[in-house]
Amino acid sequence: MKISIIGGGGLVGSCAAYALQFGGVVREIALIDANADAAAGQALDLLHGGPSTSNQIITSGGYEQIPDSDIICITAGLRRQPDESRLALINRNVELFMTILDQIRAAGHKSDAIVHVVSNPVDILTYLAYRRLDLPCNQITGLGTQLDTIRFRSLIAQQLRVAPTQLSALILGEHGDSMVPIWSGATIGALPLDKHPKWTPNLANELFTRTKGSGAEVIRGKGGAGFAVGIAIAEVVHSIALDQQRLLPISTVQSGCYGIRDVALSVPTVVGRQGVADRLEIELWPKERQGLVNSGHVLRKTLQTVLDRVG
Repeated sequence: MKISIIGGGGLVGSCAAYALQFGGVVREIALIDANADAAAGQALDLLHGGPSTSNQIITSGGYEQIPDSDIICITAGLRRQPDESRLALINRNVELFMTILDQIRAAGHKSDAIVHVVSNPVDILTYLAYRRLDLPCNQITGLGTQLDTIRFRSLIAQQLRVAPTQLSALILGEHGDSMVPIWSGATIGALPLDKHPKWTPNLANELFTRTKGSGAEVIRGKGGAGFAVGIAIAEVVHSIALDQQRLLPISTVQSGCYGIRDVALSVPTVVGRQGVADRLEIELWPKERQGLVNSGHVLRKTLQTVLDRVG
């Protein structure tokens, strides 16, 4: 399986490639970037590590890489400023993103290719990819709250001093300010999280608040997120490549799940070789369900403004 990463010369794209190299699942990784030298340098750096990781083809180039790609991962975009919301990126990123989509169309792509959007605001751009590309809805995915979910789990595990891999909790909705924590299903090793002796409502609020601000926190510290987002991307790509049918909180265009339609956001999604295999409407607390519906309203309002501009 071949993946082409558009924006592969940048921080997010190169970290995704690095995670995929260590994963050893995809057969070929191609890096595409407006800065061709940066993409070539990242590809060469990865290539040098190949003898100690896995037997993969690692290349760089332009959109000529697209026609034989099984997964097209779009990470290109302008970075968010520390105090800037993801949705505020719209005016700066939509024009660039539409140019990328047009170049993908012009290059041609496989009929069963999966397009995976990482660029922010990811929910808005995932919907635009659905509108612009000649691909079925199930083949257009966005990273969505997959990144927020692993950040959420890591912070809870750190606070409670438990193994991060035993922590199960979800963030759904928008990858942004209206995201919704799903406390109703949160567990540690299959035991309800709220039964942990250190757990309190105040701690829950503190951890969710920090999760929402984690992206900005990383930006202030090092300029931009890379490692965790690369790992989050690799999880989605591996589920597609291996047809794992994993349940992941990724962004897709909704057609009725929780009563939400015609907007892209994250719900529990079964991910396999065809992209979206299913969406599961798991039972939520009433306030969680309402929060998810509200997230859809927030995104739809912003999306309509974008659609009025781009047509």
